[in-house]
Amino acid sequence: MMMRRRRPLARAAMVGGAAYYGGKKHAEGQQREEEQHAQIDQLQAQQAAMAAQAAPPAQAPAAAPAAGGDTIEQLKQLAELRDSGVLTDEEFQAQKAKLLG
Repeated sequence: MMMRRRRPLARAAMVGGAAYYGGKKHAEGQQREEEQHAQIDQLQAQQAAMAAQAAPPAQAPAAAPAAGGDTIEQLKQLAELRDSGVLTDEEFQAQKAKLLG
């Protein structure tokens, strides 16, 4: 029986080359994922900025009920001043028109 000669260097080169190629493709995939995550983070930041710009008008109606309670209190005070004679009816109507806008 003849002894076969093995080629360890060729085998090592093939294994090493395949590992290198696999590692390179893995690194490219990771880089693509990082770029996608960066783009997602950027888009989320833009959406948050847009939401922050849109938020103040949304908060204004929320403040209206609190102002409504103040308006009622101010109208009561004006009515008391009118009833006590401090304000005339014309002054009361002018102040009421200012409060009710």
